[in-house]
Amino acid sequence: MGKFTEFKIPLKSLQKGEHDFNFHLDKSFFTKMENTDVRNADLDVVLLVDYNGDIYNLDFSVMGTATLICDRCLDDLEWPIEATYSISVKYGEDYNDDSDTLLEIPYGDNDLNVAYMLYDTIMLSIPIKHVHPVGKCNRAMTTMLKKHRAGSGEDDELMDDLVDEMDDIDAGGGNDPRWDALKGLGSEE
Repeated sequence: MGKFTEFKIPLKSLQKGEHDFNFHLDKSFFTKMENTDVRNADLDVVLLVDYNGDIYNLDFSVMGTATLICDRCLDDLEWPIEATYSISVKYGEDYNDDSDTLLEIPYGDNDLNVAYMLYDTIMLSIPIKHVHPVGKCNRAMTTMLKKHRAGSGEDDELMDDLVDEMDDIDAGGGNDPRWDALKGLGSEE
């Protein structure tokens, strides 16, 4: 038995019409995916498969929370996940995933394993930078970081200015002037 056999959808045995599949994802799913960013999860997945006799339309809906590590204070960070993904699947001569909206699988495949589709959908809904909202980080760790940032060299002052600037941008209060010149480029006609 494979790691993800519970995520196999028996496409060839489905009758025409709509079919629901439900999954619950927890820490073990991400452990099997060898992901260390997600420490825990409580995610419910609803997969609606609509088969019209020719094409299978798959609509994924994922809701719940994932526990990440805050990049600043290293405490747990509960991140809400609400994601959807849709793809059409049809049978063909060979496997072909060149399109973002259509997946072609060989006639000999009876099942479609959707584990990696679920994983990709969830991971794309998690930002690259995992940080608590401003003021919600562990105060002891924040104090320790400020203490270690404090120094007497020019490099330390430069680093402090950079960190303060990033904090302002994260809080939505700052505007990075380096990007101002690029803002008008897309609107010119």
